[in-house]
Amino acid sequence: MLFLFSTVGQFHFVGVEIGGVRMDRKRAKIDEVEALEDVDPQLVLSMERLQEAQDELDKANEEANDKVLEIEQTYMEKRRPIYQRRNEVIQKIPEFWLTAFLSHPHLSDLLTEDDQKAFKYLQSVNVEDLGDIKSGYKITFEFVPNPYFEDSKLCKVFRYVDDAAVTDVGNAPHWKDGMDLTKPKKDEKKGKKRSSKTDSFFNWFSEHVEEDLVVGMMQDEIAEIIKDDLWVNPLKYFNNENESDSEDDDDEDDVENKEGGEEEEDDDEDDDGDEDE
Repeated sequence: MLFLFSTVGQFHFVGVEIGGVRMDRKRAKIDEVEALEDVDPQLVLSMERLQEAQDELDKANEEANDKVLEIEQTYMEKRRPIYQRRNEVIQKIPEFWLTAFLSHPHLSDLLTEDDQKAFKYLQSVNVEDLGDIKSGYKITFEFVPNPYFEDSKLCKVFRYVDDAAVTDVGNAPHWKDGMDLTKPKKDEKKGKKRSSKTDSFFNWFSEHVEEDLVVGMMQDEIAEIIKDDLWVNPLKYFNNENESDSEDDDDEDDVENKEGGEEEEDDDEDDDGDEDE
């Protein structure tokens, strides 16, 4: 159905239906033209200049990011021999990396009891760039001979695509007979049906992890924590400084609460004295 009416020499088509669909295209076109006529030219000019300034800022920020990456790359090379010396010292400390993992607020929950037994053989953790910082990085866990798997090294590689870390390669352990921690034990398979995999941290080394999750965390989340936190200063977690800081904060809160309670008691005693008078 079509209705036509005129206002100030203009004809508007309202309520056109084609195949049951309401069509107001003619009216919408006229409204668009009228809206453009009402725009302040000075506002349009200001918006154009604002966009030009923002484009210049984006370009400057991009150049700054490139410079920062160049500097970071330079110092990464300078730090490499220091990290190597640190690894040599860590290897002389029993269960260093296991202790650091278990003291970390985000990584501690990733290790099952069986994982912890295997982590006692973890000798070193290393992070290295894939040629440059922009390309990606590789995380390597090095183990001494152990009763669980044949590998001396387990690696996980992440390549950057559109500024996001994407899993490229992972090598799952070559488990010794009956020692695969990623599969339920035989006695667990009896009775109630269970998943074909456990929540073992060693699932993370697989090239294909179901739904990209390991006990509730994304693969790259775990990698970023290891790369940017644990590996940078594992001594902090080996010494359990993180928990000490929390305890200090709790002690301060307790002192403040105690002092606040004493002040309230004093106020109550003063009020009672006033009432007696």
